Amino acid sequence: MTELQPPSQEAAGNPDVPAFRCGTVAIVGRPNVGKSTLINALVGQKISITSRKAQTTRHRLVGIQTTDDAQFVFVDTPGFQTRHASALNRSLNRAVTSTLSSVDLVLFVVEAGYYGPDDEKVLALLPKNTPVLLVTNKLDRLGENRAEVMMPFLEKMGHQFPFREVVPMSAKTRDHIDRLMAIIRPYLPEGEPMYDADAMTDRSERFLASEIIREKVFRWTGDELPYTSTVIIDKFETEGRLRRVFATILVERDAHKAMIIGNKGSKLKQISTEARLDMEKLFDGKVYLEMWIKVKSGWADNEAGLRAYGYE
Repeated sequence: MTELQPPSQEAAGNPDVPAFRCGTVAIVGRPNVGKSTLINALVGQKISITSRKAQTTRHRLVGIQTTDDAQFVFVDTPGFQTRHASALNRSLNRAVTSTLSSVDLVLFVVEAGYYGPDDEKVLALLPKNTPVLLVTNKLDRLGENRAEVMMPFLEKMGHQFPFREVVPMSAKTRDHIDRLMAIIRPYLPEGEPMYDADAMTDRSERFLASEIIREKVFRWTGDELPYTSTVIIDKFETEGRLRRVFATILVERDAHKAMIIGNKGSKLKQISTEARLDMEKLFDGKVYLEMWIKVKSGWADNEAGLRAYGYE
C-alpha cells in the first residue's frame, strides 16, 4: 500500500505545502441523471454500474480518489424513488436520506436544462447546514443552443436553493471532471485519509461481481425485464489471480426467466461473457463464472427478504 504523509505539514511551519484534506461527498439526484457515470469518472475506475434503466443503483456505494494533497470519498446513492411504494424502494430511499445526514459536501445532480417534479422532491431532502453544489450534468447533449438554454435555466435554479456553486459539465469530459475535483477540494476538511491511497471503493470483490452481472442483465433485457430482478453471489473463491464466481439471478416470474435465457440460451450466454470480461478487467485476473436463474415471486416487497439479499 502507498503510505500517505500526515496532514500536519502546513501547521509544522511549511506554508508552501498545503494541508492534506479528506472528506465525504454525497452524489444525489433523481434516477437517470448520470450519478453512476459521474462517480466512475471521479474515481477513474468503473465501480458503479450504469444502464438506461431507472433505479439501476440500489446500494450506498463509496468511491475513493486519492491525490497528493487530498482524499475524496464519494458516496453514490440510489436515485430517490417517488413512484412506487414497494419495500425495495423504501429501502433505496432510506439509503439516500441516511447518507445526507453525515457528509461534508453534497453534489445535487440534474440534467443540464431540465428541472422537474422528481428533481424537486430530491431537492427537498437536501440538508440546510451542509454545503451543496449544483452539478448540471449531460451538458454535451444541448449542442449549439447550449447558452440559450443554460442562461435562463441557471437563473431559475438560483431561486430553488442556496447552492454554494453551480458546475455545468459533462461527466464524459475529462477536463470537466478535473475542474469539478478542484472545486470540491476546498470544501473538504483538513484531516488524515480514511482509506489506503490505492483503495477505489469500500465494497468487496464479491459485491462488485454481483453488480457487474446485474448491469449486464439490465443491458441485454432492456425495458422488457422489470427492475426488481437482482443477483446473489452464492460462492466467491480466489485461487491466486483466478476468481471462481457462482451466481444466481433472481426474478419474480417464469416469463422474466425466459427473457434472460433468450433463444436457445443466447442472451444468457452473452450476459455471462460480458460480465466475465468486465470482472477480469476490474480484478486484473482470470474469472470462471457460472450463473443460474431462480424465480421467487414477491421478493422485492418483502422486508425480511430484502435484508437477506443485502439491502439495508
